[in-house]
Amino acid sequence: MPVDITKENIPMGDVVYQWAVKEYNKYYRTRRWYVLTSILAVALLIYAIWTHDYLFALVLVLIGIILFLHQIQEPMDVLFAITETGIVVGKKFYKFSELNNFWMIYNPPDVKNLYFGINGAIKHRIQIPLLDYDPRPVRDYLKQYLEEDLEQEDEPMSDRIARLFQLH
Repeated sequence: MPVDITKENIPMGDVVYQWAVKEYNKYYRTRRWYVLTSILAVALLIYAIWTHDYLFALVLVLIGIILFLHQIQEPMDVLFAITETGIVVGKKFYKFSELNNFWMIYNPPDVKNLYFGINGAIKHRIQIPLLDYDPRPVRDYLKQYLEEDLEQEDEPMSDRIARLFQLH
């Protein structure tokens, strides 16, 4: 379970690497994107009403509201740090023992990400953009504490789809 570092004084050790990342990627969306998305949303909404699937219609409306609110809000800067005992993402501290493994997908200029697998029943991952940092020293440091997943050679499908459709 990640620890909220604002509430507890956790011995995290010295910071080895740190940088600020955006909470999420904010894309510039063209008028074409909005037109195509609106046509798709209206078509799905008509289908949901026609099939009397009102829960699906509600979900579509909620997704539209979330996308709208997401678009008008600027992403916050979030601190990411690798310390002697774990990683810090924003206000959350994860001990190395809470992390399963790590991997890097480095295909500049499109994808330069560091991923951490989290221990637990639900397979979850933390994605951190490497920005313009050299991944080699970060990899060398993390390999001291975590297993590197060398089988992960491509960006996860969900990330590729989100980037393709400018959703995250």
